[in-house]
Amino acid sequence: MPAMTFDDLKAQTASGAVDTVLACLVDMQGRLMGKRFVAQHFIDSAWEETHCCNYLLATDLEMATPDGYASTSWQSGYGDYVMKPDLATIRPMPWLDGTVMVLCDVIDHDTHADVPHSPRALLKAQLARLEAMGLTPMMATELEFFLFEKSFDEIRKSGFRDLAPISGYNEDYSILQTTREEHVMRPLRNHLYAAGIPIECTKGEAETGQEELNIKYGAAMDCADYHTIAKHAVKEIAWQQGHAASFLPKWSHDKVGSSSHVHQSLWKGGENVFFDSSDALGMSALMKNYMAGMLKYAPDFTYFLAPYINSYKRFQKGTFAPTRTIWSVDNRTAGFRLCGAGTKGVRVECRVGGSDLNPYLAMAAQLAAGIAGIEEGLELAPPFKGDAYAGNEGMIPQTLRDAKDALASSAMLRAAMSDDVVDHYTRAAEVEIEDFDRVVTDYEIARGFERA
Repeated sequence: MPAMTFDDLKAQTASGAVDTVLACLVDMQGRLMGKRFVAQHFIDSAWEETHCCNYLLATDLEMATPDGYASTSWQSGYGDYVMKPDLATIRPMPWLDGTVMVLCDVIDHDTHADVPHSPRALLKAQLARLEAMGLTPMMATELEFFLFEKSFDEIRKSGFRDLAPISGYNEDYSILQTTREEHVMRPLRNHLYAAGIPIECTKGEAETGQEELNIKYGAAMDCADYHTIAKHAVKEIAWQQGHAASFLPKWSHDKVGSSSHVHQSLWKGGENVFFDSSDALGMSALMKNYMAGMLKYAPDFTYFLAPYINSYKRFQKGTFAPTRTIWSVDNRTAGFRLCGAGTKGVRVECRVGGSDLNPYLAMAAQLAAGIAGIEEGLELAPPFKGDAYAGNEGMIPQTLRDAKDALASSAMLRAAMSDDVVDHYTRAAEVEIEDFDRVVTDYEIARGFERA
């Protein structure tokens, strides 16, 4: 059930409890973009549709207008997309006075079809494939991030130097240290729960100032929506308390990175079809096919789990971030971990994704790989045992350039998502690489200024 119905919105607007509606799309980077409507105007007409510039799905983190996209350009004049509110996603934003939000699907102005490279449409397409197979994916994502002493503005004005996390030591599971952070984390939990997002808990993570937010598993689209709204809320609520929150996967080379693990299973008739009580690990034949697909095609979809230059700095031995696309049983050194072995809660956890992933894209790509494994009847190799950091086989792509090349050459993703979509996101990866290649870094100057 939605946190609010359209009738609820009408009633609360009439009473004066609500005066603002945020109509938001999800961009390629997984951010909320959109407009703030006077609530009465939204109820009167904008609930049907509004418009946005089509550059919003062909830009980068800086909101630049890079060339090379087939979908839009200066030559084509940067026209409009239609933003179609999904009224089932209306929910309050309790940390903002009198405000509710609604997520919008992005529709082509002329055809009124979903824009295929929009994140929600990409996930919808894979869900439709599974629905045709009689299957429903249930998924959960973990959100890891860092809290810092200073605010976003203070840190930006300092040139992002001398960053100080909110705590001074590794606070993994620490109750003492996380008590000191409750002025941020308590309102975060409670406001999100009041917004209809099934928050389970927060905890200190395995580094100074690192936090983890856990949301109950649910239907895949709900999971992606919850993740996106929660990530947005983390930043806003931290800002309200005078702090910065960062989802950069690796903000310092001597600190552990931040991930976003994705848990997944397939269901039918209310039952987890990944479970088979007769199997030693409780894994059905279907689950083994699915996991074999994820392993085979992991290089193809790594870009959707690690979309920026910085994403690849996280894959370091001995940091709980994986380095290899292998699977193991309840083993946090492997890229894919079997959780709940032997129980009806058996599932696979993909540990490759960083905190910077777009959940819609990451989930769609993993589902596509799992579907391929089922359709191809792939056989799952035996589980790895031991320290996965010790080997060099089945390595995760080492750089964004490697992941971009794997994406561009993926016949599986081209079949599952279309050539246009794969080419679109290949171009997005190229833009990030081109931008970085032009920059002279502090590292280069410090290393070579005198000694080169």
